[in-house]
Amino acid sequence: MGRDIEVIAISKFKATCLATLERVRRTGRPILVTRRGEPIAEVIPPRPPVRESGWLGSMAARATVTGNIVAPVAPVDEWEVVGT
Repeated sequence: MGRDIEVIAISKFKATCLATLERVRRTGRPILVTRRGEPIAEVIPPRPPVRESGWLGSMAARATVTGNIVAPVAPVDEWEVVGT
């Protein structure tokens, strides 16, 4: 098959299921389960957990600032709130 994979009969897998699953998790090597020599399932190790990043800084380097972001959009004398 080209991969480093262990082949195990369904009867042996059934008898050693928990230990076999733990071995797959620990070693990272998949196991092919067969019935009468025919493949019926492939047991593969879980993917590594995705590290959740915090919301602070999660958008860093994803936007570009163009123009002056500090200056008001309209002159201050046009603001209705300022005049009252």
